[in-house]
Amino acid sequence: MKKIIFTILTSLISLTFFGQEIVGQWNGILKVPGAQLRLVFDIQKTANGISATMDSPDQGAKGIPVSTSSFENSALKITVANLKIEYEGTLGKDNIIVGDFKQAGQSFPMNLSKEKVEKEILIRPQEPTKPYSYYSEDIIFENKKAGITLAGTLTLPKKDGVFPAVILISGSGPQNRNEELLGHKPFLVLSDYLTKNGIAVLRYDDRGVAASKGNFKTATSLDFSTDVEAGIEYLKTRKEINKSKIGLIGHSEGGIIAPMVASKSKDVAFIVLLAGTGIQGDQLLLLQQQLIGKASGVSDENLQKNKLANRKIFDIVNKSTNTEQLHINLTNYIKQTLKDNPNNEKPAGMSDDDFVKLQVQQIATPWMHYFIKYNPAPTLEKVKCAVLALNGEKDLQVPPKENLGAIKEALSKAGNKKVTAKELPNLNHLFQECKTGSPQEYATIEQTFSPTALTEILKWIKTQTN
Repeated sequence: MKKIIFTILTSLISLTFFGQEIVGQWNGILKVPGAQLRLVFDIQKTANGISATMDSPDQGAKGIPVSTSSFENSALKITVANLKIEYEGTLGKDNIIVGDFKQAGQSFPMNLSKEKVEKEILIRPQEPTKPYSYYSEDIIFENKKAGITLAGTLTLPKKDGVFPAVILISGSGPQNRNEELLGHKPFLVLSDYLTKNGIAVLRYDDRGVAASKGNFKTATSLDFSTDVEAGIEYLKTRKEINKSKIGLIGHSEGGIIAPMVASKSKDVAFIVLLAGTGIQGDQLLLLQQQLIGKASGVSDENLQKNKLANRKIFDIVNKSTNTEQLHINLTNYIKQTLKDNPNNEKPAGMSDDDFVKLQVQQIATPWMHYFIKYNPAPTLEKVKCAVLALNGEKDLQVPPKENLGAIKEALSKAGNKKVTAKELPNLNHLFQECKTGSPQEYATIEQTFSPTALTEILKWIKTQTN
């Protein structure tokens, strides 16, 4: 009898010991593309185990209800069903929980500690600091066609004078005037360099981002091209700008938009395509997924499966004529795919219907619909102004050989002889010197913009404007 009592007491002591370890506030830093977010899980003991809430201080969110939480054999599991969030981690002897944060199918490592955690200070040596050695003015200009105003910054080599100018056009996704991502500000570095070397620069927040008005979610590349046209009209009102020497510099999707504008406007003297695309969107995405997947260690078998599935999705998009039917066709296809492949990764606690809906929402956006169908070649064939096309040798998002080749071929059909195309050694999609070119490297590289690329851009622009 004494032996039995001793066993029960030991069990109770163990439960109390683990309960005390897990109860309290656990702090972590979630590192996602473009941001670091502090997260806090507040865990309390209950009669049936534990309960929890989640705070996201950087987003001003506190006391977010947690759907399920458990702590067994040192393993903590938390789900927030309505936000499609899961967290799983293991508590070690050092009182650190090592785990992964998952949301909507994406996974990021995140450890938790009871100690206060600080965001990692990112070292970005190229980023200029105020006071600048040139004139900088925050401005607002109007896109009358869209009925919106856009906010940006105009930098001039000097406050007085007349200068050649460029407009910077950002890549895909909502970007501010600095094209800020993963702790880098490529457009701030580029505009600083060009302005110091005699070129005026206009950079602006994408519509619906930061201080610019409008709706980003409903816009396509074609809509964004009207924002650039509005920027040109604004520059033409400034006495400091040489109106015959206005150029465009587009990065990634911006390299699609710049030719759209240049093919229709006589006000564009030259364009620079930084990792611009020359092939249709669906082909680009298939190439991109293959290269990034391989660099991330995905097996050839899974890469082939993904390619076939995505090819089918793109075919559905290419054949669609209206949004309503596209939603129906995609829903039917993804439902069938899920049925045929029940082992596909799906967030815990998410129903099949919610999972399918999420996938459809990501594909059937106006922007993605337009991008998948859009072939830049016919537009490039109408561009008559001077063109510089640059790509990084290790760019996995816009592979250089396929895209530079297609850009040169299209411009050649236009009879455009003022074309310079270069593949720059050892640079990635952001024009950083890199090891693999994988997007996972972007944030870890201190360099924001390769000096080699900056020199190439400036040297070529000087040739066009002198």
